[in-house]
Amino acid sequence: MATPTAEHRRPELREFLMSRRARITPTEAGLPDGGARRRTPGLRREEVAVLAGVGVSWYQWLEQGRDITVSGQVLDAVGRVLKLSSAERRHLYVLAGLNPPALEVAPGERGRCEGLRRLIDAWMPFPAHIMDRYWNTVMYNDAASLVFGMRPEITQNCLIAFFTDPIYRSRSPHWAEIARVVVAQFRAACSESPHDEGFRAVVEEARELSPEFVELWERGDVLPGGQVEKQIEHPVTGTLHVESTQLRVPARPDLAIVLHTPLPGTGTAEKLEWLTSPEGRRGSMFPVAG
Repeated sequence: MATPTAEHRRPELREFLMSRRARITPTEAGLPDGGARRRTPGLRREEVAVLAGVGVSWYQWLEQGRDITVSGQVLDAVGRVLKLSSAERRHLYVLAGLNPPALEVAPGERGRCEGLRRLIDAWMPFPAHIMDRYWNTVMYNDAASLVFGMRPEITQNCLIAFFTDPIYRSRSPHWAEIARVVVAQFRAACSESPHDEGFRAVVEEARELSPEFVELWERGDVLPGGQVEKQIEHPVTGTLHVESTQLRVPARPDLAIVLHTPLPGTGTAEKLEWLTSPEGRRGSMFPVAG
């Protein structure tokens, strides 16, 4: 018996496929348009099936929302014929009851980071940075540089820098405790794309550089990315208490914004305001010993 979830998915799957099929002309699909012989716009079911390399009956059953076996490979073939966008492809997977693939970023969107730069600059005087899916640092604001020691000359990967940057490490009295969380969250990020060589490259580099990382990685712990409380012993302002929060960017699913918010009642907000002032900056020039 179909579950209530499937009962709701299948009618929507039918409507979605029919609407996508109707918007593709035979010419766009590389077929003769058929002229006046066509009674409805768009592709016929049998044309979609042939172009996707699947059986006509099978595609008809798919569009009818029948309980049939569906694979990601076949859905991708149908998606190519129907010229689905990355978001539409994910939607098709969900309606078919499969785990959806990662949302792809259109080439024209990759360089449009001006709005994100304005966002993290507007977060001043609090630290903020942006990282890609592999935790490579894309950009950071001045407060992140002053508080955490983010700077051009270190490895621009948050995981690698966490284990190798002496300035960040010297300022984190609970480094070992946070390290367990950091590694477990990175493993969770890796699990979303198990065949992505980019994650493997970061892990291998971390293995080579840090025995501590190897020990934590081999534990196999997994934690979702979210909020982490951090205590920073800054050489100029003293103790800072912040909460780190990862936020996804729907328009740029390859990026995550990491905002650091002062914890109330700790005086951190006032210290950060001073640290980012002209007077505070003069006292915090790099390099600063921990």
